[in-house]
Amino acid sequence: MADWVELQKSIGVTFNNPSLLHQAFVHCSFCNENPDAMLSSNERLEFLGDAFLGFVVAELLYKYSGDLNEGTMTKARSLVVDKNHLAALASSLNLGDYLYLGQGEQKSGGCSKPRNLASTLEAFVGALLIDQGSSASAEVVRRLLDDKIRKVVEEGILDDPKSKLQEVVQSRERKAPVYHTVSAKGPDHDKRFLIEVSVCGVVMGRGCGKSKREAEKAAAQHALEKLGKTDWCCCE
Repeated sequence: MADWVELQKSIGVTFNNPSLLHQAFVHCSFCNENPDAMLSSNERLEFLGDAFLGFVVAELLYKYSGDLNEGTMTKARSLVVDKNHLAALASSLNLGDYLYLGQGEQKSGGCSKPRNLASTLEAFVGALLIDQGSSASAEVVRRLLDDKIRKVVEEGILDDPKSKLQEVVQSRERKAPVYHTVSAKGPDHDKRFLIEVSVCGVVMGRGCGKSKREAEKAAAQHALEKLGKTDWCCCE
């Protein structure tokens, strides 16, 4: 049985209306298979939470990044509220353990699918907004996302494919990509590196560069292009 008290304790919030909290975890597949359960799916809460997350992140970026222009801030916000990042965060909070899923979705691993996890986190934020109001909800969002926002701003990872690939892979597999130097040719002053990146032992990308870092970034970008937006997972 889901321990709703423990969930709220881990996030640092107590709902006034527990039914709102429960609704945030109701997947549409559950409603489709249980029409008599008198439960609504979390889709409307997801819509609300998505919008509120974007607003709070935009506010924090404005506060932290006085030297970033509008285009860069927009890109930064997209990176912070990216579905794969939200899925990884939801996974770290064990939100998948609380999902109400239909039998088919449950059997197909729905509790760990990045799409479901990200949507559930957004729905949770939407429920929190209704239950707690904007000020209290914004504080929770800040606590959850502050480290990521500061990292994006301070470490300049907006265009770093290695960071992006690690987020994508860990949200799906809970494992980190592994980089392997295939070759290093040429004199020391003009060496060329060829590097492969693997996920679950499968080579997903290759890249060349004048340094290992440059080659690793190229390999990561190649892997990202192959992974795309799918629900890819390894076959272990």
